Amino acid sequence: MEQVILVTGGSRGIGAATARLAAARGWAVAVNYAANAAAADTVVRAIQSAGGTALAVQADVAREEQVLAMFEQVEARLGRLTGLVNNAGVVDVAARVEEMSTERLQRMFAINVIGSMVCAREAIRRMSTRHGGSGGAIVNLSSAAARLGAPGQYVDYAAAKGAIDAFTIGLAKEVAAEGIRVNAVRPGLIETEIHASGGIPDRVQQLAHLVPMQRGGGADEVAEAIVWLLSPQASYTTMSLVDVSGGR
Repeated sequence: MEQVILVTGGSRGIGAATARLAAARGWAVAVNYAANAAAADTVVRAIQSAGGTALAVQADVAREEQVLAMFEQVEARLGRLTGLVNNAGVVDVAARVEEMSTERLQRMFAINVIGSMVCAREAIRRMSTRHGGSGGAIVNLSSAAARLGAPGQYVDYAAAKGAIDAFTIGLAKEVAAEGIRVNAVRPGLIETEIHASGGIPDRVQQLAHLVPMQRGGGADEVAEAIVWLLSPQASYTTMSLVDVSGGR
């Protein structure tokens, strides 16, 4: 039976790197995107041209009805889900907490926290032996910001990722006896487009001196950790928060 994984936010950055690597290791991959169909199609074509199986599927993870439709589509076209990478996430422009609007905070948590929890819920309903499934693995994308707090820039993002850490720990314990492993990866300063969306495109270069390894990381380096956690090689690993942060 082919292993089937869904990567949310899979059209760029860490998500795209994870989708490509997982496909190269033999998984059939559903590449989720919110709006950029062209970017998702580029990832899918790259996987298919290398001999892999991939599908682009649209859904805003903050919209429950879209998440439900996405899971149904993935199952209908690729088969029973065996893995989920909760990668979809956003930052906002750098700001202090007293400058943050309620709308900003609601968006931050709707996508980064609630979206991940709803996707995990749907994955568990399909993978848990309690529900007739054959098990699987969930990897949540946290951030080193959960430990560092991101003062003066993204305290709301850091708080959302702190929630992901707590969610990972609790869910891992909840489903460990049902064949599902749940772990999180906490990237540090990684060269992706997310910094530009937060208004600081050269953020990695600005802060690289704070990293003991004296450089930012690459999306492919994070993808290696994610795909390992999904794999049978990590069969006794659950409830782990894996830092991929160059020592920061």
